[in-house]
Amino acid sequence: MPTPAQPVQHKPSGFLLFPWSLTAIVLILILTAFLHDWIGSNWNWVAFLLIIPAAIFENIKIGYTSIRVMFLKIFYSLLSFMVVGFTAGLSFSAWHYEKTFPALEKIIDMPWYIWLAVVIVLLIELAHIFSLLKALKRELVQFE
Repeated sequence: MPTPAQPVQHKPSGFLLFPWSLTAIVLILILTAFLHDWIGSNWNWVAFLLIIPAAIFENIKIGYTSIRVMFLKIFYSLLSFMVVGFTAGLSFSAWHYEKTFPALEKIIDMPWYIWLAVVIVLLIELAHIFSLLKALKRELVQFE
């Protein structure tokens, strides 16, 4: 039993440690790769069911000031940017090869609305990174 002088240490829940935005980005890319025809007609539902909950769940993490949650949030955000960068590179190279060698079949076909959805998630991630860095600065100044 902790005494009044000792703070109670609580572990953050799995909900706070789970990478919601990274999962939304990966699911959007996987659904686009394997169910391209279905995504073409139902992209608004994909945005509604993946982007909006990811943004809401990531906003909940902003108020939590555990260093572990902040570190994992920034790590997963940077990982999200890396995944999108790889996908953008693959899409650009596929577009270039299609223009250069028209006989080749296009392997990756990312429509504009999928890029819009992914860019929106990345902009949310970028805003969260700056908010978390501001909170981290506030925590570090408090320790001085």
